[in-house]
Amino acid sequence: MSYESLLEIADEENIEVIEIRFKSEKIKGIYADNIIAINPILSTNAEKACILAEELGHYYTTTGDILNQNNFSNRKQELLARKWGYEKLIPLEKLISASFDGCKNIFELSEHLEVTEEFLKDTLKHYEQKYGLFAEIDGYCIYFNPLTVCKYQYE
Repeated sequence: MSYESLLEIADEENIEVIEIRFKSEKIKGIYADNIIAINPILSTNAEKACILAEELGHYYTTTGDILNQNNFSNRKQELLARKWGYEKLIPLEKLISASFDGCKNIFELSEHLEVTEEFLKDTLKHYEQKYGLFAEIDGYCIYFNPLTVCKYQYE
């Protein structure tokens, strides 16, 4: 899913997406009151897509002010938003299709999926935590570490 596709989702949900330079370069995006602010220092649409996916995750999964990450409940909500973003940008079916499109390594896969390598690696860790070493879907087996996609052969 591209940055533009995520912008369309935001538009459909009446969420305004704006660019704001934050005082701290560590802050890449923030969601509040149906507004998502993205830091313009992000240099690629892949980076913007990863941040926008997480911020949309906040729209769908979190409530209230969760800026204080010393609070366990807030950290839990932050993680829920990230997981939503992982699964929205890189559903298991995309890992299968990318494998058969010839992607051979993390760099090629991240380019193909239009995400950062870091986001892809975090997504694979998420899936490994969620499913274990592998997941089975639509006649395929996806191993997460190392990433391998196999088609079942039935006799």
